[in-house]
Amino acid sequence: MIGKAKIMKYLILIPDGMADRPHPALGNRTPMEAAAKPTMDALAKKSLCGTVSNVPVGMVPESDTANLAILSYDPKIYSKGRSPLEAMSLGLNMNPTDTALRCNIVTLSGDASENYASRTMIDHSSGDITTEEADELVRALNEALPMEGRHLFTGVSYRHCLIWDGADDKFNFMRPHDILGKVIGEYLPTAEGGEDFLKYMEEGAKVLDKHPINDSRRARGLRPANSPWLWSPGRKPALPNFFEKWGVKTSVISAVDLIKGIGVCAGCDVVNVPGATGNYHTNYAGKAEAAIEAFRDHDLVYIHVEAPDECGHQGNPEEKTSSIEKIDQLILKPVYEYLKNSGEDYKIMVLPDHPTPLEIRTHSMEPVPFFIYDPANETEGVSIYTEAECGKCSTYISDGSTLLCHLIK
Repeated sequence: MIGKAKIMKYLILIPDGMADRPHPALGNRTPMEAAAKPTMDALAKKSLCGTVSNVPVGMVPESDTANLAILSYDPKIYSKGRSPLEAMSLGLNMNPTDTALRCNIVTLSGDASENYASRTMIDHSSGDITTEEADELVRALNEALPMEGRHLFTGVSYRHCLIWDGADDKFNFMRPHDILGKVIGEYLPTAEGGEDFLKYMEEGAKVLDKHPINDSRRARGLRPANSPWLWSPGRKPALPNFFEKWGVKTSVISAVDLIKGIGVCAGCDVVNVPGATGNYHTNYAGKAEAAIEAFRDHDLVYIHVEAPDECGHQGNPEEKTSSIEKIDQLILKPVYEYLKNSGEDYKIMVLPDHPTPLEIRTHSMEPVPFFIYDPANETEGVSIYTEAECGKCSTYISDGSTLLCHLIK
């Protein structure tokens, strides 16, 4: 009698924006070098290690581009902007003429009595505003700025999605997290075709300035969410089915609408974890529990954790380091222990999608460190899982959309 073949399980863990540069507040170490992450380090010692470029040259290092590549979708072919993917995550039915735009609710300096262009971008996330507060602001914008074929939909925290029929889907907006601390005037959509977008942002700022939600936030010493900021337009996306491509049933676990949208478009099952926020204060343990549960009837689980990226944007070295430690101890360790004791074959791949260096508070183009652990084929890896150590390895993958071939053969 021939025994039943073991099932291969795959874990892909993405600590978003984890890679960094040496920082003086960390003794000229990176957060990965400063963090106590015994599980990552122990696995990396026995893994295939190296670096990978997930963002093609000439493209912007955004999470949509990088995560598409990690999931084997060539961004040069399939990247249509992050907003349509977020729209899909929210279950929005886009028509062919609809353009989706990301709408951050941001904090600008001053108030609506000042010239809009002279204000400064203080915070792209309005102090990680709660979704409940943001939902009231979204409803206020829809009520005050009605337009046939245009509607703002609530996402998570500061991230929302504007659907605008017939709007320009190629307009070159500035990403708000790229201009933190800068006067916004030269970054506004003032080029030809941007007039309607700018009017929405200016009028929206007037609506939000005196809203009771912001009065309450100021009274509590919190940053007001006092302006909408539009960016990353795109039309409805289409991705080849991931199961048909790889033959593995996949579950995607993330708090971020963008990543959920990629999962939806790829035909994967998407898990919503209670308390998962997309910032430092998220439900790390809940993601591990959801992953273990998903492995009972899925072959591959893709866990995305936004916390290191948000800490990088905030320029907070202590919390970025701590978020890596929490990912290691509260997510990777229990899921690894489960897989190790499951009696099934498994592999684990860990990598950030892109760097988010603390010194610049936005994404950068450097290759990121990765490891692939296969307990059936252990090999000599690196002494510690860091940017520098993986950079010494001979394995460099210039096209991130081919990385998955090294995990699933």
